Amino acid sequence: MSSHAGHRHDHHDHQHAHRGERVSPKPLTIALLITTGFMILEVVGGLLTNSLALLADAGHMLTDAAALALALFAIWLARRPATPERSFGFLRAEVLAAFINAVTLVVMSIFIFIEAFRRFGEPPEVDSGPMLAVAFAGLAANAASAWVLSRGGGHQHNLNTRGAFLHVVGDMLGSVGAIVAALVMMATGWYLADPILSSIIGLLILRSAWFLLKESVDVLLDATPQGIDSNEVQGALAEVDGVCGVHDLHIWTVTSGLDSMSAHVQVNDTREWNDVVVDLTDAMRDRFGIAHVTLQPESCGGGVHVTTGECSLDTVDGRRACITALEEGHHVVSAHAGHHHH
Repeated sequence: MSSHAGHRHDHHDHQHAHRGERVSPKPLTIALLITTGFMILEVVGGLLTNSLALLADAGHMLTDAAALALALFAIWLARRPATPERSFGFLRAEVLAAFINAVTLVVMSIFIFIEAFRRFGEPPEVDSGPMLAVAFAGLAANAASAWVLSRGGGHQHNLNTRGAFLHVVGDMLGSVGAIVAALVMMATGWYLADPILSSIIGLLILRSAWFLLKESVDVLLDATPQGIDSNEVQGALAEVDGVCGVHDLHIWTVTSGLDSMSAHVQVNDTREWNDVVVDLTDAMRDRFGIAHVTLQPESCGGGVHVTTGECSLDTVDGRRACITALEEGHHVVSAHAGHHHH
């Protein structure tokens, strides 16, 4: 039995096991060097040619470089060992980095909109020849970075590397926009092409930022992981022989690819708890890929989970019963929250 659990676990776990090793910092480092070099080139080019599209792209490159640096820092932080004070270590650092990256992408697109709007009123002349050359160079740089990062593969399962990857892809779009704008202006002298394409790029950036923001906030709020239905999990637990009820079920993501769950399980006395718990944990691992499982056994009561004074997060009264130290005064909570679990 353990062997089949292990087998399914491997299949699921190419993304969890050895989390530290899985996301290699090397692709991010290479992308960071490429990005920084071209950002400097674009700032110079944008100032010399008076192109908003180029400066927007350089600004974007700057946030890219920051995003890549932040992602690298988060990987380093997440690898640090857990301590008694931080029992999860810094695993969430990567999700926090993804959240910060998402917020900066949103802010950046707003700035692009504001500046584009200003330029709609009176589009300045743009020296489109040099702008085109620099935009092509920028596109090459971004494409190289995106390729390096996609080869790393972390962006599929890891919010942190996805945040960095989205920055670079958004940047690639920026370069494409700058190229199109330069070609249109060279052909027609229609300088509105610059702010119009900048706005379209802003919208594309905003869209990918929104999804990243939503996912990282879900993890930070301990939402049930995407792709796991908590009703199905509850059903799978209740199906196990000897179980007569499940409550206070919580499923959350510690960090990308590492899901955890806890529940109170009501069991009758037909089977030993040790046997029941093996079936329960196997079900979680095999069907849902949840390897970190915490279960509290309780006897099958009269159907009411929560009598007054019994802690449960499922009901309002139950929650009230969980807040023990607050009655004794706030200082108790802050001083002893870690030590007093009543």
